[in-house]
Amino acid sequence: MKRPILLVVALLTLLAAGCTSASDDSDKPAPTGPSPGASARWQPRPGTPWQWQLSGRLDTTVDAPVYDIDGFDHSRATVAALHGQGRKVICYLSTGAFEDWRPDAGRFPKSLLGKGNGWDGERWLDIRRTDVLEPLMAARLDLCRDKGFDAVEPDNMDGYANATGFPLTAADQVRYNRLIARLAHERGLAVGLKNDLDQIPELVGDFDFAVNEQCAQYGECARLTPFVRAGKAVFHVEYELPTSRFCPASRSLGLSSMLKKYDLGAWRRPC
Repeated sequence: MKRPILLVVALLTLLAAGCTSASDDSDKPAPTGPSPGASARWQPRPGTPWQWQLSGRLDTTVDAPVYDIDGFDHSRATVAALHGQGRKVICYLSTGAFEDWRPDAGRFPKSLLGKGNGWDGERWLDIRRTDVLEPLMAARLDLCRDKGFDAVEPDNMDGYANATGFPLTAADQVRYNRLIARLAHERGLAVGLKNDLDQIPELVGDFDFAVNEQCAQYGECARLTPFVRAGKAVFHVEYELPTSRFCPASRSLGLSSMLKKYDLGAWRRPC
């Protein structure tokens, strides 16, 4: 008759210990780790070849596993067709500049618009006004998600380093870039840091890859290595240098490099 009694006592002791353990843990901070959905997001690896086409009739025959195309100009069917060919697809959007031909251009208040950024119909945005810009950019990222894109390339992400017409600071830019990254991640999209080399040390943890123009021409490619060391692709283009001038160094750095023309049509010459 004594064994059942001892068993009950032992079980009660274990239950009490379990309750005590739970109570002790309740005062500890929650464990940190990847954001929800991070494991489900696409993560391009260093050296992954790519195609970047923002003008002309889309050429879907280019031998590249990643396509970066305009989010407004292409349909869900186009994205699905590229997926059917085994490709990942990046949604190009301008998040730091206004473009007067976009279908949502009328939603941008004039008070947000600064100086031109050197391209016809484009003007820098006052990225300090996140109260207005957040819903506008959320709607654009909804478009990318709803069309089935895997990732987003947000352009004009370094306004603070340019003559925008606004007194933007580095802190303003970091805050805004992190906002764009968060909005993308909330929609299950990977997101790339476009140019903005000076802030890579602060932002490499917030972005899933980088997109860079002309780092070889300006002797800046080594500054992108934090992305490569983190196992994240750097999608890189040059416009004016022959491939012989940048491909050997690009390969040694682990960049995904190619030569393109400024119109960003279908033509490419990859390393």
